[in-house]
Amino acid sequence: MPIIHRLPTNPLFTPANIQPSRPDFQVLCVFNPAATLFKGQRLILMRVAETPIPEKGYVATPIVNPETGKTEVLRFRRDDPDFQQNDPRIFTYKGESYVTSLSHLRLAVSDDGIHFTADAQPLLYPCGPYESFGIEDARITRMEEDYYINYTAVSPHGVVTALTRTRDFKTFERLGTVFGPDNKDVAIFPEKINGRYHAFHRPATFHLGKPSIWLASSSNLLDWGRHHIVAGPRPGSWDCERVGSGSAPIKTEHGWLAFYHAADYQTRYCLGAMLLDLEQPWRILSRPNEPFFIPEADYEVRGGFMPNIVFHNGTVDLGDGNLELYYGGGDLVTCGARVKISDLLEYLGRGKCA
Repeated sequence: MPIIHRLPTNPLFTPANIQPSRPDFQVLCVFNPAATLFKGQRLILMRVAETPIPEKGYVATPIVNPETGKTEVLRFRRDDPDFQQNDPRIFTYKGESYVTSLSHLRLAVSDDGIHFTADAQPLLYPCGPYESFGIEDARITRMEEDYYINYTAVSPHGVVTALTRTRDFKTFERLGTVFGPDNKDVAIFPEKINGRYHAFHRPATFHLGKPSIWLASSSNLLDWGRHHIVAGPRPGSWDCERVGSGSAPIKTEHGWLAFYHAADYQTRYCLGAMLLDLEQPWRILSRPNEPFFIPEADYEVRGGFMPNIVFHNGTVDLGDGNLELYYGGGDLVTCGARVKISDLLEYLGRGKCA
């Protein structure tokens, strides 16, 4: 199995050391970071989930008004017969669904991959009709001078995937919705394959099938089609309930190295890897029966929204055979770990890197 070295400074960020975006809010979770190298520094783009400071007897939900762009707070009495809640993340009122927190994306920077400094305010904040309930779980793909950031956008219309582009992490061009509802866990490949862009995605299932990793391709990064299923849950295994892609795949001489998270029926989330064909990336060359990273540390086993979780969507490739994996621990905190590509390839049955 690959040797995973958790960072000695884990967790890198907790709700206690992230400043709320406004004084009447509190941070519930800071987790599931995207990651990249930018001008020699590690950048991580963390999901920060906030909620209004609680008032006894009430549940409050922050919502971004798509017309004004302002964040409004709605409050509901818990004893109201029209209020129903079975999940701490979601509730319904008079048949309408709401979420209990609003997520944005917050930037943190490091020179060494161990010690990070986080911004005091959001880098990307929800806007428009498809983001009124928040933006979550980004991935970053670099292509030449451009950095493409895709993220999950949540609203009363459903869960979609949006795409934005930047060259400096200061100004952003929002490119709009690229996968409609309900779809998430999108990871864009870092280069074209046979003249087309490729991306993993994870459509929801309502009639048949289970949440699985699919592959789509595009001529322009905006219009996606030519879908292939790549990998689904395996009965009786650690990944039996659902699977979804991690960060952008890494090209090796043996194939595309692709990370994925998966859950079992007890909602324990672990991290696995696959090796995919370089020319036909929907073809699996290797998918081991066991995960290579499981929740074991205290900050992974204990939880915020849910316990027993390692959820990875950020990788920094140092270019020397070493990778830094940035991930959410216990659906609550931001963490990091290190692993060698050669160990991962050995785990995948392809021996050591040349």
